[in-house]
Amino acid sequence: MDIQTLTVWIRSHHAALKAGKDAGQTSAELALIAGALLVGAGLLVLAIRTKLMEKIGIINGG
Repeated sequence: MDIQTLTVWIRSHHAALKAGKDAGQTSAELALIAGALLVGAGLLVLAIRTKLMEKIGIINGG
């Protein structure tokens, strides 16, 4: 997974959440966007962890 792509995706959904809140969207719509943000954040954490494990493996000679 590309960390930059995930970061851009999360930022765009965060902006949509903010705009939707200001525009008076329903709570169900906002909950869907918030859920997508949580999934994106989880994927970002997984991508960062994977990259770190690769780097640690290289350092440890694995």
